[in-house]
Amino acid sequence: MVRRLPSKHRNAPLGREKDKDAFFRLGLLLVVGLVLACGFVYAGREHLAALKYGYETENLRRERDQLAEARRRLTLQREEAASPVRLEQAAKQLGMQPLQPAQIDPLRQGVNNARKVETLTVRANEKPAKRDAEKNSKPAAKPPAKSPRKPI
Repeated sequence: MVRRLPSKHRNAPLGREKDKDAFFRLGLLLVVGLVLACGFVYAGREHLAALKYGYETENLRRERDQLAEARRRLTLQREEAASPVRLEQAAKQLGMQPLQPAQIDPLRQGVNNARKVETLTVRANEKPAKRDAEKNSKPAAKPPAKSPRKPI
């Protein structure tokens, strides 16, 4: 082996120079490492939250589909129950009979309709000032006292 320095040469008086930028580089490396670590932790949390929301969304979609199916089923049952054939069968079971022509009184229906039309016509022909005067001249009536209801 070849010695470059003579063995009698003493290194004790030599001192190593202090690197003034080493502390700055070490601090910068530490800060960059912390930022990267925080970024990874944040990205991991966001990924887990996305997975959680994905599962919740899937469950809500499944529930929505089940509710839509139940709605379709109930609508179909309602339509079946309200069909004329079903209503006729239920009426026969209750002892009801079809309406006879003798039971219909067309004059009575016409009288009621004529009274309504007559009242509306009279009210429409009145002058607005006269109607307002009638409203203002009438004293306010007290509402009728409510009687306590008896339980059935």
